[in-house]
Amino acid sequence: MKKVSFLVAALAVSALSVNAQKAYEGTRFLDNWYVGVKGGVTTPTTHSAFWPNMRAETGIELGKQITPVLGVSFEGLTGINTSFSKTAFDDLNLGVLGKINLNNLFGGYNGEPRLFEVEGIAGFGWGHDFVNSSMGADRSYMVSRFGASFNFNLGEKKAWAVNVRPAIVYRMDGDRAQQLNVNKSKIEILAGVTYRFASSNGKHYMTIQKPYNQAEVNSLNEAINALRAENARKDEALGAKDAENARLEKELTDLRNAPKQIETIIQNTHSKSLESVVTFRQGKTTISTDQIPNVERIATYMKNNLKSTVSIKGYASPEGSAEVNARVAKQRAEAVKNMLISKYKISASRITAEGQGVGSMFSEPDWNRVSIATLSESE
Repeated sequence: MKKVSFLVAALAVSALSVNAQKAYEGTRFLDNWYVGVKGGVTTPTTHSAFWPNMRAETGIELGKQITPVLGVSFEGLTGINTSFSKTAFDDLNLGVLGKINLNNLFGGYNGEPRLFEVEGIAGFGWGHDFVNSSMGADRSYMVSRFGASFNFNLGEKKAWAVNVRPAIVYRMDGDRAQQLNVNKSKIEILAGVTYRFASSNGKHYMTIQKPYNQAEVNSLNEAINALRAENARKDEALGAKDAENARLEKELTDLRNAPKQIETIIQNTHSKSLESVVTFRQGKTTISTDQIPNVERIATYMKNNLKSTVSIKGYASPEGSAEVNARVAKQRAEAVKNMLISKYKISASRITAEGQGVGSMFSEPDWNRVSIATLSESE
């Protein structure tokens, strides 16, 4: 018998050692708590008829799974009275139970509860008998409990379990209270439902951490550092691109806002003249807002010099057909003329406008999309 006990103890220690080598997630203090309700029957073990002396028992349990193998719970049970004392409940048991999951102890834990598991149970607690005052006094005593729990874990999340628990309960009072006396014991058979609360790992049970060796950790750190360096280089390049874009946008704004005009004043003994240039966008024959000051310059001069006249010649850049360019050039000259007449009230008799086709005054082809207004005044 001693050899068998030693062998069982050795196997248990070996199984605990194997399970202890694994690292688990969901093992904080508030993880792996559960609550259960149960009910069943109890009957004296000896010196009593089994069925006639059976009575109902019910209770609740609050527990925590400390490791996949070891658990602890607190429970309260009360018996429904069938005796002559005529109290509603004839006894109360408050106890602490230690539980060992035999499947995980000997078969290892695979990261989630099995469909069917067996737990060994042992515990102690406080017992109290309720007696009608006319029949005698209440009695309190210590109890110990030994049994097994057969658990059926249900659902995909394994949050619920149905369990059946047979046990033998010893009443430890009177002479030699420390001994387990079968004559002061009862058989207990309970069935119940248990709900496991969700843990910090998002599961209703412990999960196994993926093991990493140092080489894998070093490799991952190197990959992370390389990605960080690459991200820093890309941020730097992006910053340079942003600065370049800002510079180009500023240059473009400055070019758009800069006055686009060419002025030439020629004086001789007989006359003087002034040239003003109005530029157009590609394919456009309307005067843009930034070019109106150049038209107004012509109008101001003519209002201040009533004997002056203006000759407007429109030009086009070389892209497009000759026919289109001739039409566009004429429309650009007419646009300046029409604005002078309609907006600034310059007499049409003082204005001539004609298209000149493709211009060649400037080295850049795009610069030739203009109307050149030449102001003249005889002395």
